[in-house]
Amino acid sequence: MPRAFFRAGLLLVGLLALSACSDALPKSDTPDAIDAAAPLPRPDRPDLTQAALRRDRASAARAANAAAASAADTPASRNMRAYLTSVQETLLARGKMRTDGGTEIQLTPERLTDDFVLIALHDEYIRDGDRLISKSTPAPLRRWDQPISMRIEFGASVAPTQRNRDRAEIAKYAARLQAASGHPIGLTNGDGNYDILILSEDERRAIGPRLAALVPGIPPEDIQALVTLAPQNYCTVFAYSRGSSSTYVQAVALIRAEAPARLRTSCFHEELAQGLGLVNDSPMVRPSIFNDDEEFAQLTPHDELLLQILYDPRLRPGMTEAEARPIVLQIARELLATDV
Repeated sequence: MPRAFFRAGLLLVGLLALSACSDALPKSDTPDAIDAAAPLPRPDRPDLTQAALRRDRASAARAANAAAASAADTPASRNMRAYLTSVQETLLARGKMRTDGGTEIQLTPERLTDDFVLIALHDEYIRDGDRLISKSTPAPLRRWDQPISMRIEFGASVAPTQRNRDRAEIAKYAARLQAASGHPIGLTNGDGNYDILILSEDERRAIGPRLAALVPGIPPEDIQALVTLAPQNYCTVFAYSRGSSSTYVQAVALIRAEAPARLRTSCFHEELAQGLGLVNDSPMVRPSIFNDDEEFAQLTPHDELLLQILYDPRLRPGMTEAEARPIVLQIARELLATDV
């Protein structure tokens, strides 16, 4: 209190002294000359007509598309693009990559329960030292507790027009995943906990340092698996929890930038849903995108039921098949409106 009082008092005294001194100054009839340069002329404003703005945007878009085309025009990327285009054409010719819901395939509560156990309570891969081996093995139930913020990161090889299409498609799909699971899922332009990397062959091979920055503590074998991803793996996803927890806190999906439209959509649908906790694939599960024979290219109503079961509050992360199966069967009966 004394310090504040004294500081206020000194300020008041100083103002009074200045006022007293100013009254004593002699007055002059001739004002001092002003020493200041005249303002410089301003450049003319550019023509900001709508036509000019459209021309500028079109020119910038052409330059960005040309830069992306140049980044994608490498031997490795051209080979991968040709290979994936051939894969898509072959699958379509065989009647695969369906975009309907497969509603002609009848579901029962028992079958839906078995499908859930195969997809949500089994891992697709096991670790053998520093290698990942494809082998279905029992696993605890895993899912997210916190809201999921998906963030897309494009390689320089992805043209702006393709980026806009991908962003719109993923945003629409994220809304569908949220509606099916009841869990908050959305696309963000800021920091996210679910990174979606869309990269060319060359960009993927050099992604190691970026992965280490995105996912602190990511196992080196996971980085190696992504850097050396086999051509027949069109896309993939890794989801992570802390320690021995079964609750996911971060995920990273990798989509090949060279993938043509239908195969690209299939990758979005399968990998982004698998990163929610439907981790396995099985040829026994139909109609489903989680089937290695590529019968369906998009999430089916059957798969939406799997998501609804996975995020039902009666289940909890860490449950084993023995603990979860009777609860899953009850949920399946309710979803299919079947009497017990």
